[in-house]
Amino acid sequence: MSLETSIVLAYGITFGILIMTIVYTFVRYMYSKELIYISYSVMQVFSLLYIASYGNILLVSNNMQELFLALAIVSAILFAITFYEGKFFPEIKNTQELILNTLLLYILILGVFYHYVLFEYLPYTLVYGILFLSTISNIKQGFNPTSVYVIGWSLLSFLIFLFDIKKFYLEMGYIDIVLVAFAIEAILFTTSISYRYNMLKIQSLNNEKMLLQQSKLAKSGEMIGNITHQFRQPLNNLAYLLINIKKRVQKNDEDSDYYVKKFSQAEQQLQFLSKTIDDFKEFYTPSKITEDFYVKEAIENAITILSAELKSRAIELKFDFEIYEGIKVHGIKNELSQVVLALISNSSDALVGVENPYIKLKVQASSSEVIISIEDNAGGIKAKDLDKVFEPYFSTKADGSGIGLYLVKVIIEKSFDAKVEVQNLTDGVKFTICLAKVI
Repeated sequence: MSLETSIVLAYGITFGILIMTIVYTFVRYMYSKELIYISYSVMQVFSLLYIASYGNILLVSNNMQELFLALAIVSAILFAITFYEGKFFPEIKNTQELILNTLLLYILILGVFYHYVLFEYLPYTLVYGILFLSTISNIKQGFNPTSVYVIGWSLLSFLIFLFDIKKFYLEMGYIDIVLVAFAIEAILFTTSISYRYNMLKIQSLNNEKMLLQQSKLAKSGEMIGNITHQFRQPLNNLAYLLINIKKRVQKNDEDSDYYVKKFSQAEQQLQFLSKTIDDFKEFYTPSKITEDFYVKEAIENAITILSAELKSRAIELKFDFEIYEGIKVHGIKNELSQVVLALISNSSDALVGVENPYIKLKVQASSSEVIISIEDNAGGIKAKDLDKVFEPYFSTKADGSGIGLYLVKVIIEKSFDAKVEVQNLTDGVKFTICLAKVI
């Protein structure tokens, strides 16, 4: 292959990589509207124009070529600042940190100087320098996307210095090494963005877990009130049983059948109290262990917690379990309980002031799915709000957090790989959940 052919091929590869990264980052900008992507795209567009004019592929005046370079520099600074993570200057608390940061600053200056001498392209040198500063200023924060970018550039520069590759390029008459810089920079940025995306994804999952727990804790006061109601009646019943037993003892009544009957009644009340505690504990215990579990148990756990609230509000709960009790689904049991609780609680709040309020909870099944539906007669949701009810922080209630229904959607989609839908009825609203049945 002739030298001229190899140069044309090198320009073609460089242009191809740059165009791909421009399109890639522009699409990301259209999706996210983040300044980092559009500034990077602009920097690469003007870098591409500069390369084309530098290689005499695009015939323009020297002034126009300098303009391309100037615009690439401005957009490079904007990109680097938007990509910058953490504090701009390191915190120095003692002599040891002062020495360390001074040493790192010398390394930064030498690295940036050599980077420019090596590639002779100021926009990328500025990006490298600014992000290098980000890395050393936030070294205590650990590895991050800017670290990927800086370490990649530093290793490349060090290897070129170690093996004197630039001199070899010049002696052999190969393509200008700046073309290699353009290609490598695009690859480094794509790698950094991929790492950044994975970090954001992990952060998003952690935020969802935190929101789930916050949603539970936000209900704590209400739940404690429910538990208080649940406990009051059984405790009263136990008190009456003890009074009756005491009267019989005082009369020296030795009717053993009577005592056996009262003991059985007391045991039933204690079992109810114990189950309420277990349901409450299970509901609040964080879990990410997926398993096959009985649908009815998960639903009954939520009903147990809410039954006192529904009773105090005179809301009739109609629970129709129209399938075999042993049917199971796969997922996280206490999260399905959380979903059912959130939907029933949502209906309960909406039913305040409604005449003859009711909530219908129906469980049906097809050959492959378990279908859970919850409907009420609270009047429904305004048509303009129907598509927004699952959005985070959107609420139709004046004191609502807008987290409940959003978490319902997140849980059903991510923990059960299923879907939840909402529709208005004549006098209320209906939520439908379709879960894969364990065969």
